Amino acid sequence: MTVAATERLIRPHGGTLVDRTGERPDDADALERVPVTSRELSDLDMVASGALSPLEGFLGRADYERVIEEMHLVNGLPWALPVCLAVDAAPSGERVVLTDEQGQDVAVLEVEEAFPYDKEREAELCFRTTDEAHPGVARLFAQKPLYLAGKVTVFERPPAPISELAFDPAETRRIFSERGWKRVVGFQTRNPIHRAHEYLTKVALETVDGLLVHPLVGDTKADDVPVDVRVECYRTLLDGYYPEERVLLSAFPAAMRYAGPREAIWHAICRKNYGCSHFIVGRDHAGVGDYYGTYDAQLIFDEFVPHELDIEPMFFEHTFWCNVCGSMASTKSCPHGPEDRVALSGTKVREMLTEGAVPPVEFTRPEVARVLIEAYEAS
Repeated sequence: MTVAATERLIRPHGGTLVDRTGERPDDADALERVPVTSRELSDLDMVASGALSPLEGFLGRADYERVIEEMHLVNGLPWALPVCLAVDAAPSGERVVLTDEQGQDVAVLEVEEAFPYDKEREAELCFRTTDEAHPGVARLFAQKPLYLAGKVTVFERPPAPISELAFDPAETRRIFSERGWKRVVGFQTRNPIHRAHEYLTKVALETVDGLLVHPLVGDTKADDVPVDVRVECYRTLLDGYYPEERVLLSAFPAAMRYAGPREAIWHAICRKNYGCSHFIVGRDHAGVGDYYGTYDAQLIFDEFVPHELDIEPMFFEHTFWCNVCGSMASTKSCPHGPEDRVALSGTKVREMLTEGAVPPVEFTRPEVARVLIEAYEAS
């Protein structure tokens, strides 16, 4: 891969792709241990790989305050959600070893500060609710009372759920460059791709060089479709209905926060680091329940000045199958009424499968439906 080829791609957020991987220090055994949760471990791994560039560790108080209040870091860069490490007490030393939930050493953190935070304030600003029925709020309220800030060096990364799809930002950028792509659209999903998703990804693909299908494989709600089943659905669909040379399937190791609009911004910035110049934002992006308006995740992009984010959002209306048109459509392209439309959603597909019903072809491709049915019958 030549430098010229690499320079064709969008620059990482902040200009440089961060790499916080390194060797285990010789004095690690003598350092204080600080455990991290599975969600914090996902964030730590993404810091290490550069997926959260320009972050080099967990946020300090000044950046935290600016992020939750104004969706920017202190240096002025857009940043929509806090990336923080919650602890019970401030450590005594200048460095600590971070451990995973099994107690294994994974990283060293250079202690900058430990500070208290207001959980209800963070919930209201970031999630727009303090309702503990919201999964992101519930996780926040269950956290420890202090945030520990500092740069990290990760020497033991967690095993990838789907190892053959575990491409770091440097690797996706290499693949894009080798394929001659410059304009790449990223698609975030935590559900099997149904017909509406297929429609909007293909519409987007008409305008760019390549498509990154980037399913989230970190922590999700208990009732979301398991990651291995989702990945099998993606592979089945891509093998049968997309041009192989114009699509890359890769895993996004983040945990879901279900922060709706703010998470849409955060997801877009992350995909910029992976080399995407464009990012699909559909209805109810990263939403849960009725906490956010259908298009709030699109409207929040207007809170940034033009080109401030650099990555270009691609907004899509609610899409549906029209029985009269005999195809997928949206209100922008279909003149027929609600009685002729079949509304599609991942939630509806899950409900049908739970009830033992076969999703119709208007909902999902038959090959994908078979994968889902077999998985639900085996569970």
